[in-house]
Amino acid sequence: MRHTNYSAEMADEPNPLGEYVRARRELVTPEQAGVPVFGVRRVPGLRREEVAMLAGISADYYLRLEQGRDRHPSVQVLESIARVLLLDDDATAHLLRLGADSPRRHRRRPRPRKETVPPGITKLLATLPLPALVEGRYFDVLAANALATALSPRFTAGANRLRSLFLDPAEQALYPYWEGAAGGMVAGFRESVGTDTDDPRFIELVGELSLASPLFSRLWARHDVQACEAPRSTSTIPRSAACSSTASD
Repeated sequence: MRHTNYSAEMADEPNPLGEYVRARRELVTPEQAGVPVFGVRRVPGLRREEVAMLAGISADYYLRLEQGRDRHPSVQVLESIARVLLLDDDATAHLLRLGADSPRRHRRRPRPRKETVPPGITKLLATLPLPALVEGRYFDVLAANALATALSPRFTAGANRLRSLFLDPAEQALYPYWEGAAGGMVAGFRESVGTDTDDPRFIELVGELSLASPLFSRLWARHDVQACEAPRSTSTIPRSAACSSTASD
């Protein structure tokens, strides 16, 4: 009789919930959480048992969450963990989405999604008296008007705003504090993607940028999440125009 190693199967599956809480735990200092510090600490941020204590759950249960051995936490548990990890509303909403996205075993990898811009939006772009563009969920530029392209040749259909910001010095020069802008864009990208991390487009883009940009790799490891917000540049596209995501699959 063939025995199934359930623990091994769970270990082989993606564990976005565990990765997220672990990354955020490492960013919270004991002082921020009100935890007394005695002696030398060997780990950055809070210890697992400290998070568990402050959240009112057992240390063993919290360990199972981080390791992916328990994937069905209650909303109350997740909200308690969010409070301990000092998550804001956007980050808490992301945590709850991760907790609600139960693993789907042996699923077939989806084909890349083709995002298109409705004809009405394309016509609207041409009539707007200001620079405007339409982005997809992975920050691909799907359409842009002539005023946007005049600001930057990277504001044109087919470009990717993340790739431009992290890999193109000319794009970085548009932002007085481009590393701060990069942090906001990465956090917005994670919020935009949500739990749909098995999409080939997502895998390709994150892999490319992680290898090519140490800054992107460092920011991505933080697991910051925030709603879409246009970073301030020396030639700013208004937020309402830069964050348009009205494209359809």
